[in-house]
Amino acid sequence: MSLRIIAALVAKDLSLFFRNKFFGLMTALGLVLYIVIYFVMPSSVNETLQVGLYAEVVPPAFEQVAREGLVFEEVESEDALVEAVTDGQYAVGVALPPDILDLFASRERPQITVYSTADTPAEVTDAVEVVIRELAYLQVGEPLAVDISAEVLGPDMLGQQIPIRDRMRPLLAVFLVLFEMIGLAGLITDEVQQGTGRALLVTPMRVPDLFAAKGLLGIGLAFGQAALFMAVIGGLNSQPFIILTALLLGAVLVTGFAFLIASLSRDMMSSLGWGMLILIIFIIPAFGILFPGTVSGWAKVIPSYYLADTVHQASAFAAGWSDVSLNLLVLLGVDLAVVVAGVAALGRRFR
Repeated sequence: MSLRIIAALVAKDLSLFFRNKFFGLMTALGLVLYIVIYFVMPSSVNETLQVGLYAEVVPPAFEQVAREGLVFEEVESEDALVEAVTDGQYAVGVALPPDILDLFASRERPQITVYSTADTPAEVTDAVEVVIRELAYLQVGEPLAVDISAEVLGPDMLGQQIPIRDRMRPLLAVFLVLFEMIGLAGLITDEVQQGTGRALLVTPMRVPDLFAAKGLLGIGLAFGQAALFMAVIGGLNSQPFIILTALLLGAVLVTGFAFLIASLSRDMMSSLGWGMLILIIFIIPAFGILFPGTVSGWAKVIPSYYLADTVHQASAFAAGWSDVSLNLLVLLGVDLAVVVAGVAALGRRFR
């Protein structure tokens, strides 16, 4: 391969990319917009407690209690309680046994279940348990042992609560990477449609030079924007090399998919359609991080899961190489498969 030819192609493609007003404007404004979105999001968590309560018979002590920041709201069934806690309507849910009054009267230990959301800190559930024991004392007039079973709904984050804007970092970083997939696919599709690619192959340039230039352009734009975004918002303060490695592998991934999209597209509109479809699918795992419990384990079949999860674990929880090594290996394997498939499929269109 000729480095001089590759450099000339990259410069040409970069000029064509930003000459397209849509992609040029979205690239520049998108980066600024995501940084603004991050900084306007709340930087602290809301510790106000709304507690759902299910009980066939509510003890008088539970009906009379009124504490600042703690409100009991009754629901009609335990299933409804679980659903409300999962949906975030209540931070914590409490289910009382149907014979709780008889147990209190006989001084037996009632079994009370406390449900919490996946991102509820341990201090919150501990505080609710303390309140329950105090209410049991108020009900019977003497200390009474209470068996409390705590159940976490959704993925258990071990009580490590983080502000929502920090949970948005993987979503915004992945979106920046993915958008460049659409731009590169559109650029290649336009060249194929106009015959520019075939014309270039008449020159001393070879096919490997062409794909190397396209690959460097796609990887450079995707990785550069995502890395700059993470640096500005402080996302590289923890485990920067892991995050940069994940973003680089993510940039290679979307470049390979851009080749595949360009090989399937007949014009700019079809390229945009395929790109938007893949973008929507690929951001699903990042939404699962933003709203824990909303996305099931099936999201692991989406390659972007391993990118979003690595960025989240490294930036929010300082995960080390051993913690994310499987994610990075999966990303690397998918990268190789997608790039090879993309080059093979697109190569047929240039011939």
